[in-house]
Amino acid sequence: MSQRFTVSKSDGARRTSDIQGEVNQLFEGDEPPSSSGAEGEDAAGTEVVVVLKGDSNPKESSPFINSSDAAAEKSQQYDGKNMALFEEEMDTSPMVSSLLSSLANYSNLPQGSKEHEEAENNEAESSRKKPVKAPQLGTLMGVYLPCIQNIFGVILFLRMTWLVGIGGVIGTFIIVFMCCSTTMLTAISMSAIATNGVVPAGGSYYMISRSLGPEFGGAVGICFYLGTTFAGAMYILGAIELLLIYIAPKAAIFPLEGLEGAEAEAALLNNMRVYGTILLTSMATVVFVGVKYVNKLALVFLACVILSILAVYAGVIKTGIDPPIFPVCLLGNRTLVWKGFDVCAKTVESANGTVTTQLWRIFCDSPFLNATCDKYFTANNVSQIQGIPGVTSGILAENLFGTYYEKGDLIARKNMESNEDQDDPLTNANRYVLADITSFFTLLVGIYFPSVTGIMAGSNRSGDLRDAQKSIPIGTIAAITTTSTVYMTSVVLFGACIDGVVLRDKFGEGVHGNLVIGTLAWPSPWVIVIGSFFSTCGAGLQSLTGAPRLLQAIAKDNIVPALRIFGHGKANGEPTWSLLLTACICESGILIASLDAVAPILSMFFLMCYMFVNLACALQTLLRTPNWRPRFKFYHWTLSFLGMSLCLTLMFLCSWYYAIVAMVIAGSIYKYIEFAGAEKEWGDGIRGLSLSAARYALMRLEEGPPHTKNWRPQLLVLVSTDGEQNVEQPRLLSLTNQLKAGKGLTIVGTALEGTYLENHDRSQRAEQALRKLMETEKVKGFCQVTVSSNLRDATSHLLQASGLGGLKHNAVLVSWPRNWRQGDEHQTWRNFVELVRETTAAHLALLVPKNIAAFPSNGERFTEGHIDVWWIVHDGGMLMLLPFLLRQHKVWRKCKMRIFTVAQLDDNSIQMKKDLTTFLYHLRIDAMVEVVEMHDSDISAYTYEKTLVMEQRSQMLKQINLTKTEREREIQSITDSSRGSIRRKNPAAVTTQLSVTEDPPAASKEEKPEEESKSASSPVSPPSQVQLIHDNTTPASPATPATPLTPAEGAQSPGEQVQMTWTEKCDGEPAKPPGAATPEGIKDIFNMKPEWENLNQFNVRRMHTALRLNEVIIKKSSEAKLVLLNMPGPPKNRTGDENYMEFLEVLTDGLNRVLLVRGGGREVITIYS
Repeated sequence: MSQRFTVSKSDGARRTSDIQGEVNQLFEGDEPPSSSGAEGEDAAGTEVVVVLKGDSNPKESSPFINSSDAAAEKSQQYDGKNMALFEEEMDTSPMVSSLLSSLANYSNLPQGSKEHEEAENNEAESSRKKPVKAPQLGTLMGVYLPCIQNIFGVILFLRMTWLVGIGGVIGTFIIVFMCCSTTMLTAISMSAIATNGVVPAGGSYYMISRSLGPEFGGAVGICFYLGTTFAGAMYILGAIELLLIYIAPKAAIFPLEGLEGAEAEAALLNNMRVYGTILLTSMATVVFVGVKYVNKLALVFLACVILSILAVYAGVIKTGIDPPIFPVCLLGNRTLVWKGFDVCAKTVESANGTVTTQLWRIFCDSPFLNATCDKYFTANNVSQIQGIPGVTSGILAENLFGTYYEKGDLIARKNMESNEDQDDPLTNANRYVLADITSFFTLLVGIYFPSVTGIMAGSNRSGDLRDAQKSIPIGTIAAITTTSTVYMTSVVLFGACIDGVVLRDKFGEGVHGNLVIGTLAWPSPWVIVIGSFFSTCGAGLQSLTGAPRLLQAIAKDNIVPALRIFGHGKANGEPTWSLLLTACICESGILIASLDAVAPILSMFFLMCYMFVNLACALQTLLRTPNWRPRFKFYHWTLSFLGMSLCLTLMFLCSWYYAIVAMVIAGSIYKYIEFAGAEKEWGDGIRGLSLSAARYALMRLEEGPPHTKNWRPQLLVLVSTDGEQNVEQPRLLSLTNQLKAGKGLTIVGTALEGTYLENHDRSQRAEQALRKLMETEKVKGFCQVTVSSNLRDATSHLLQASGLGGLKHNAVLVSWPRNWRQGDEHQTWRNFVELVRETTAAHLALLVPKNIAAFPSNGERFTEGHIDVWWIVHDGGMLMLLPFLLRQHKVWRKCKMRIFTVAQLDDNSIQMKKDLTTFLYHLRIDAMVEVVEMHDSDISAYTYEKTLVMEQRSQMLKQINLTKTEREREIQSITDSSRGSIRRKNPAAVTTQLSVTEDPPAASKEEKPEEESKSASSPVSPPSQVQLIHDNTTPASPATPATPLTPAEGAQSPGEQVQMTWTEKCDGEPAKPPGAATPEGIKDIFNMKPEWENLNQFNVRRMHTALRLNEVIIKKSSEAKLVLLNMPGPPKNRTGDENYMEFLEVLTDGLNRVLLVRGGGREVITIYS
């Protein structure tokens, strides 16, 4: 509600603004009185209306509506003269001028992991904040160069030549093209998302989570975090590999000299683990001390990367003019490790004759010519080839196709002969260049893909950009185009310049231990070695800087409760705990110690992240979300879908088991957030997808009614609420939960009396109470509250309007109206009977639990007992289906099912039992079968007495609503000795407690709705038709018509009212009512006893049936935990409604838990599969 106050000016000289400044008290009230102050400004009594923004709705931290900025609110003060037409809406709909002034500074958000919609609302704190300097980074410095630095990395320098050698130029080009296409398509999707509104700090995680919702956002965000963390491990391992193999081999703690095979491999891995841990600790310390140092070094690392790549291109150009001298020594066709010898020959000619070389001594047992040598060494010649023949040499043709090796295979040159005996074992294996891992195409994909990651670097800096919506698409796509060009040309140029045996030599053992790409570089291999070492160290630092902040952003979103601690950090916001966790995960990657094993792991996580970016863009485009208006126009859902498909394909190409593990991790996080995470509404695309899917499914349901096999109870549960809008029968929802094994629709509805405008708050409270109880009883469904002028209409509206399209209820669950015999509740049972008629007309099933308070709660368990079904008439099989559904619930699981059916005199009960047993067998329902024989018998005196009492009650109720003269005339006719002309063909009510008013006010008669008047009317005598109006001086109970409360004490109006109560004796004779408090004419009704033969024989027969069935049911099922039986229908005409209620009471008398079932007129169970 808006808070308003009025200030009266006593001095016309004072301005309105001065008066507003002096007011310091606010008074809540209604609309201000209208005044003519706007017409006469100079009048002394001009009233100034000041509208205060005191809306009780939670304010969104955004400039659009209800901005929390104090200064903005002051600027939005309403002048009241020019916009009086919109005065009442100014607190929720600000002026356009104030909106635009707020928007002017909207992009200058304080950078941090907290998103803009959750910024602090506290005005005092916001006023103390320092003004934030506007970001100044452009496309080049803010997006293009950071992307270049992150994309070019360790794989280009350490593995690219090996990939070309193993996969061949064609195979590697295909891999590069696939990976680069994936990142380009992802960048297009990312550009569309990034330009669809302001992207605060948080970058890619923010985009995914706000597009796909908290569950997907959290799962993909954590996957992206793990990918970034393992990328740090990969960069550190790459740096250590450069250090120990190419820069300082002698620094190894575990020496490799003299070791062969597995021992040498283990020593290398242990060196990687030790040095990797040391380097990780150093980097984590640098990051902990201050990120500013990392940022200052970023340009240095970027310069190293660019210089290294330029050196490679310069070297390629030089090979065409003057190829560098990098000889490779071959024995036969096997590549030798160039270590321990200087000349690639067995012998050399000197002045003293033929002299053996150091190579001879490696393969022979002595330096003499007659020494015993290795068989293969003896049988084959030693030859020396040029490792880098040059771009004009035509070597490209030899390198077009791949050569894949098993672990331990010799790296041999193609098209060279070799004399070897296949049976001879391999000797001196450590002298040859061997394959260190088994290679295959998909492995190459997994190792290469990390070299194209890093495309998110620009979007991660979105908060620092001058114009993020312009810079992110241009910078990212330009960076991907540049890097893709470099990668593709590198593949071709490496294949054209370098010999195949050198390309396949992963660690450059055949070229004096040089880095293979370094041999190509100009002016020196050290340019590449040093440059790549610093660039990998820089990339590792960037990963250790970015990953903790990403985790902190996820933690501060509070969608993953387990990560809440990682949202805290140092006073300046540095994520200390996140850094610690990142270092621990990174250490696990370092302990793997193999660059080739770590690369596919982070490929999985990055591919999953990119896949969901494409999914987000495709979803938003296909759903045509109104808010989807990206400035970047060069996107299409087919491109996003293609990118998503490529990501999924690459995941399984890289490693199918890693892909499954990554999906299981993401799925587990998704379910965890769904189960335990905080509720967030971010306007995500998944919600839009749910709406579209729901609409599609509803349209499909409209095509026709469901098949019998698909039928399940779609329940409309009608409950009543008390004066405080609390649900009166919570056990009704417990029963609903126990019936929900069918997994159908549940709508819990209640009806309120009055007008919607006046009872809106009551309706809201009732809806909240329903939701709370549904949550407590674990009932999944919807709730609906209907307000109408009377409860009968409100319930009818619920029955007609609940559900949507094909997803509508097919069964109504309503409890038996207790206390229906009380005079104040006579409208309740009328409403109930009308409800039975309406469900029948609408072809809805009806379930009526009697004694609902005795039904078990969800926490109770029946360890034994029976559910008895009394199958008297077939109305679709509901009686068979309901016990089956109940027994799926743990409350009723231990109960056994018994089915009773009734045989008449001319029925063959033995054959009936056989047929019923066969029928149940085909229905796959396990139940005991019993046929109860009910032969015709004479109607007992007790039946006549019960009918007599029932009709007397009916007659009494007619009399209490007639005028005094008409009542006396009717009483006289009853007391007549003939008693044959009693007109009780259309009795209106049955009660045991009657409220009698002498003369109902005329106003009450006029206010009564026409429908209720008609239902209460009774033709007493042809000449004098009168309408029977129930006592309107008694306030209506707030209970719904289905299950009313006993009216509150003291609700009677002070009119002349008489309370009358009957009780029945044990022999069935009605006791005489007390006559002292009753009008004499009324008292005489029960002093007279009509003859039995004058009773309505139809009522006598129905009472006879009810009593006989009740006797049999009591005999067989008195100990049953639950009795289900067919509910008889109400009379087709309305002359016996009150008798109908009495019949049902007699039928179920003496039973603890009864569920009356009335079918909806269609089969709900079938014997067919």
